[in-house]
Amino acid sequence: MSSERLTRIDNLINDLVTKQQIPGATVLIIRNGKTALLKSYGYSDIDKKALLKENDIFRIASQTKAITSLAVMMLFEEGKFLLDDPLHRYIPEFKSPSILVTFNEKDSSYTTEAAKSDITIRQLLTHTSGIDYAAIGSKELKAIYAKAGVPSGIGTNKNTLADKMKVLAKLPLRHQPGEKFTYGLNTDVLGYLVEVLSKTSLDDFFAKRIFAPLAMKDTYFYLPKEKYSRLVSLYETKSDKVSKIEGSVYDKSDPNYPNTPGTYYSGGAGLSSTIEDYAKFLQLFLNGGTYNGTRLLSRKTVEMMLTNQVQPPLTNQFGLGFGLETSQNDYQSILSSGSFSWGGAFNTHYWVDPKEKLIGLIFTNMYSSPHWNIGDKFKVLTYQAIVD
Repeated sequence: MSSERLTRIDNLINDLVTKQQIPGATVLIIRNGKTALLKSYGYSDIDKKALLKENDIFRIASQTKAITSLAVMMLFEEGKFLLDDPLHRYIPEFKSPSILVTFNEKDSSYTTEAAKSDITIRQLLTHTSGIDYAAIGSKELKAIYAKAGVPSGIGTNKNTLADKMKVLAKLPLRHQPGEKFTYGLNTDVLGYLVEVLSKTSLDDFFAKRIFAPLAMKDTYFYLPKEKYSRLVSLYETKSDKVSKIEGSVYDKSDPNYPNTPGTYYSGGAGLSSTIEDYAKFLQLFLNGGTYNGTRLLSRKTVEMMLTNQVQPPLTNQFGLGFGLETSQNDYQSILSSGSFSWGGAFNTHYWVDPKEKLIGLIFTNMYSSPHWNIGDKFKVLTYQAIVD
């Protein structure tokens, strides 16, 4: 990669920091297993003039989903289940799901009809189960989930995943299982499935079965006290300038949630991590299931996870835990066909391009930012620096 052309990334991010559009960002580009760029810009805390460091810890929100999906597929390889098994076989509360028919905005009451089929594990992995999202989903299901006390997972510290997923199981689906793609709490349900099948907490499973083998030493649901100071501050845009969040985020959650104790392990949105830790996780998939001589998945399982699972008439290109670049949508971006990607609610982004043997990540610490497209701009500036 051209070091000269990579400086265009400096120009992009420094300009946004100077104009107070973002507090800062950390970027990492790996190609052919070697670091092409690892750099931090701006501040982790503007008021304290604390410069952002490469090992600072970010809330990664929905980037948690891919890690939970890995955990699920590790158990799949142990013969614990098949992808098209009905979910209620392992979590009985999900037996006989219902579909939302009518909704009364005045009191959040509703009527339902019986679903035509059961939810499968594959549908959870592909967000086609009909389960919606608390806080960011449809207005009907947001209200129903709120009334029932089902959280979005972001910043949820109290209660347990088991308790809330059992409540969710009795609430209506947005549509028939398999009928549509609806981004929802599917991966939180999968996190509870991991707990049921492994007979351990999701926190322990991640720590022992994934983070330790991958040497991900800075990834947690709740940070140890000695790492509190490394958590970046959370910002939002007010009057077209960055401002530290003074109130709450999503479900009235404290933005400082990683620096507090908790018992809720949200498989869909609960983790915080460093950019280098998450790159190790992605390198596992680029390597076909191994990292530093340790195999967590077979090559064939990785191939299946990175194959589109959402069939016509649905048009979403989604594997078992990742958004995909395929022949159907490749015209839309600069990524090579076969790439996989996703991001997090606090303006964090990643992708992996197997053809170019490329990993790209950019983490900011922004909530509700008008500069979400920094992820797409970063991709363009990464690819324009490839010279061979």
